[in-house]
Amino acid sequence: MKADPSVLIAARAALEKKAEGLSLLDLRGLSDVTDYFLVCHGRSSRQVQSIADNIEHALREERRRPGHVEGHARAEWILMDYFDFVVHVFTMERRAYYGLEKLWADAPRLRVPAAGSTTRRGRGAKRAAAESKRSADSDKSEEE
Repeated sequence: MKADPSVLIAARAALEKKAEGLSLLDLRGLSDVTDYFLVCHGRSSRQVQSIADNIEHALREERRRPGHVEGHARAEWILMDYFDFVVHVFTMERRAYYGLEKLWADAPRLRVPAAGSTTRRGRGAKRAAAESKRSADSDKSEEE
């Protein structure tokens, strides 16, 4: 099963900030509220905020904005609602306490492809292509 491209962008953005224990739950057919949960944790409240901020930034580049964000100030559990998927960024302690994956044990886990294995859409794809071309052009000029 393939996940929505936006949730994959969110997953990669979390991993860029060293999110741990990343889990992508497919809730289609199990929930009427959302299609996916993206769950991860950071080792400190500052890292949790950094992960959430990077996800929001990456999705804004794709013209996606959360409908609702909770918990950013305390940064023990930040919830970001993008309607068709919900991002949960926990501290390790809060993740263990709430056991969200246990509550949704029936949900299939989806694999998050490595960066670059799927194409990004929208402005982000154009930017990535332009950066790749500039890098290639730079390599050519260094060889000459």
